[in-house]
Amino acid sequence: MTNYKNTLLIVISFFIFSNAIAQADKPFIKLVEPLKEYNTVASSKHFIVGSTCKNCSLYINDSVVKVYATGAFAYQADVAEGENEFTIVAKPPSGKSISKKIYYTYIPPKPATPVTTLSIESIQTFPQGNLVLKVGDKIDFKVKALPGATLRTFDNTELYEMPISLTNGMPGIYQGQYIVKATDSFAAIKFPVTLTTTDGQSVTKETNDRFSILSPLSSDIAITKGRLAYLLYGLGEDRLGGSKIGYVDSLIPLQIIGKVADKYKVQLAKSRIAYIEEDKVTLMPKGSFIPGVLSGSWRVYGDSVYDYVNIALNSRLPYQSYQEVNPSQIIVDIFGAVSNTNWITQLQSAKEIASVDYQQLTDDILRIKIQLKHKQHWGHQLYYKGNMLVIKVKQQPRQLLLKNLTIAVDAGHGGSNTGAGGPTGSIEKMLTLAVALKLQKALEAQGAKVIMTRTTERFFDNKERILFYRDSTPDLLVSLHLNSSDDPINTGGTSTYYRYIGFRNLSLDIYKQMLQLGLKEYGNTGSFNFMLNSPTEYPNALVEMLFISNPAEEMKILDENFQQQIADKVVAGIKDFLNDCKSTD
Repeated sequence: MTNYKNTLLIVISFFIFSNAIAQADKPFIKLVEPLKEYNTVASSKHFIVGSTCKNCSLYINDSVVKVYATGAFAYQADVAEGENEFTIVAKPPSGKSISKKIYYTYIPPKPATPVTTLSIESIQTFPQGNLVLKVGDKIDFKVKALPGATLRTFDNTELYEMPISLTNGMPGIYQGQYIVKATDSFAAIKFPVTLTTTDGQSVTKETNDRFSILSPLSSDIAITKGRLAYLLYGLGEDRLGGSKIGYVDSLIPLQIIGKVADKYKVQLAKSRIAYIEEDKVTLMPKGSFIPGVLSGSWRVYGDSVYDYVNIALNSRLPYQSYQEVNPSQIIVDIFGAVSNTNWITQLQSAKEIASVDYQQLTDDILRIKIQLKHKQHWGHQLYYKGNMLVIKVKQQPRQLLLKNLTIAVDAGHGGSNTGAGGPTGSIEKMLTLAVALKLQKALEAQGAKVIMTRTTERFFDNKERILFYRDSTPDLLVSLHLNSSDDPINTGGTSTYYRYIGFRNLSLDIYKQMLQLGLKEYGNTGSFNFMLNSPTEYPNALVEMLFISNPAEEMKILDENFQQQIADKVVAGIKDFLNDCKSTD
């Protein structure tokens, strides 16, 4: 009976093994790029990316294409003008092959040509967007129209044709500027631009955006609201948003001097303007004003975890903070404040702050200088208690060991925010979670307390994450992501990111450890405007582990052993960071 059972087990095992081999040899072609059979494109370089059976050979237009152990492949498709056909063939070790065809129709962009008819082709205004303006504000115009004409806009303002030496050889480019006058009173109008030829023919076209004068009846003051209000340096945008001055507390009054699209333009000081999104403020009644603010006495002290600088003010004011190294210090600019500080009481209970001083930088900018005892910044936060500005400074932990620290681990993306995808159909949100869970165990094995953004497949908005960690007060945060590129063949590597110079060492130490995995360099990047890098409360680093879009690197991240190696290297990088802190004391 025993022999019978053993024989049966062998037969079953053989059947399972044989079936697995058969499945591995069953040919298929699954494309993640392009997704459509017919593709109209405006460039000559494209990539065919996808997966096939792991044991299959793959050919595209009779060229052999490498198939990775995962079945992934990537092929650079260089297309000529017109229709291009690509035949993809997957051949198993035995049996019938399958094929798929895709088509690219390449229509090169037409070169720009001069306007040859009585017309205005385009009008651009800067800043872009609907504008609310005040006296002295400027609207810049760039218009493409019939060359050799006269162009005028609002209030008979002339626009001038630029010499072709300044327009890449294109005639008919007109530029000019309208400066808002004290007599202007327009509201939500589109500016007309009129072209007139030498023989008296004319045509008029309006701007896309509307312009208004800041009404004397409209509110001059807005106050910040919510826990995540932030000031912007300017109107620039990229996929990470505009460059932020920093987060500010609620109930801070701001002087409105204009509006561009959905952003208020505010005067922080005579020499400083900023922008804030309209949903981050509440408008105050007409007649509200920001009083002149004098600073009073200061108090510097500490408890078991933080040091504090309390600055007495008679009204809340906007501020900006930043870090400096060599020597390590925190700089805070208070906009609209004038010093009337005649004493600064510094208690010995402060363990991280070495000294505090100030400088009246301009008539309405008071600069606070906080010198730190340790080289490493461990975080700071600004907020108001009533009208008192509090600068809370994290003390360096007494025992720089993982077993004494609380580490935040953020698995990037989740839920409907899937992140990037790989050639086999792998998804960033699942793989970041897999590595994060391994990192959690690796840190806990070292005795660390670990706070996780998510331990299951679910959605968390980045704003929720910031508030969660603001309330959880970790010692460090590491956010795990996977990078992606339109070029899956030539682009790859590992990279780390930080925003504030005082937190650079954490990201750099992790980066050095990640490179030991044999991954290519993609860089350690600073001033990175990612939301999880924006808190000043604790050192933080974003780790783009590798490129999921690259078949060779996707193969690595799909391997659970390699996932564990990444987790171990992140732990090693954190340890290096802690050792660096010890050596600089």
